[in-house]
Amino acid sequence: MAGTALIDRRRFLVLASSTAVVATEGSRRALGREIAPTDGLLSGPIELAGDWHAAPTDAVMRVLNRIREVDLSGLRLLSDRQPKKIRIENRDEVTPAIWLHSDQPDMASVVVNVGYADWCRLAYQFGHELGHVLCNSWQFSAKPQPPTQWLEEVLVETFSVRGLRLLAGSWERSPPFAGDAGFARAIRQYGSALLDKFKADDLSPAEWFRTNRTKLEARSGKEVPWGPAVVGVLHIYEDVKLGKPACLDDLGALNRWPERTSVPIERYLDLWTESCVAIGSTGELPSRLRQLFAVG
Repeated sequence: MAGTALIDRRRFLVLASSTAVVATEGSRRALGREIAPTDGLLSGPIELAGDWHAAPTDAVMRVLNRIREVDLSGLRLLSDRQPKKIRIENRDEVTPAIWLHSDQPDMASVVVNVGYADWCRLAYQFGHELGHVLCNSWQFSAKPQPPTQWLEEVLVETFSVRGLRLLAGSWERSPPFAGDAGFARAIRQYGSALLDKFKADDLSPAEWFRTNRTKLEARSGKEVPWGPAVVGVLHIYEDVKLGKPACLDDLGALNRWPERTSVPIERYLDLWTESCVAIGSTGELPSRLRQLFAVG
């Protein structure tokens, strides 16, 4: 039986692969990309699995495809390790996760935990896990490791928060369901509530990192509230001076080296910068993060 591992934000568990999948063709429209791989992260099909609590399949697919489109809009998907398809499974009483598996090496498998038509929660959870996929953390070898797993978690959490803002605007302009433009307000409120929690800690990102470095490096960093880091990274993601979202292209260069997150942050940022050169992205994001966290 093919080996699998379910990766959440604190740990990974070895499990057996046994999931019935309902395949549905995903959107093949690429929004604003300069490079469009034939079977890239944005263009590949999405498959559904698990229990969606009687929500119509077509409705779930419309929302998932819209989330993917807005989260990845404007990005050049430069990674050479993109999946050809994505499976999204809804399961009760689990932590949202990337399911690492060896039986279908071209498929990224995401697990979420949402109720009936809970589109806000779905956008938040899927956005976070989609961020991991963008960061090349979906293949069987992509097990999270200290001491720098915390940084990837912060990067994808911020990617999800940013995505909620984009989704609200997209939903308002062109709702996936007729007459439903007003739901954009609920998405904005959901995102604002998340951001307010992150803003509650008024430490600077550098002070936050210096204070919590030992704890962050001990495991995935989930035990430490990410507030100042997320707020700081969000400012970088949305910095118009960078010609947004050009620096997000650099996420596709993450973890393309054998050690992945098992090296200290100083070395991690060096390897990331080299990887940006290799795939042709700007390298702006690791440089800005070095400044943000005052890493030498």
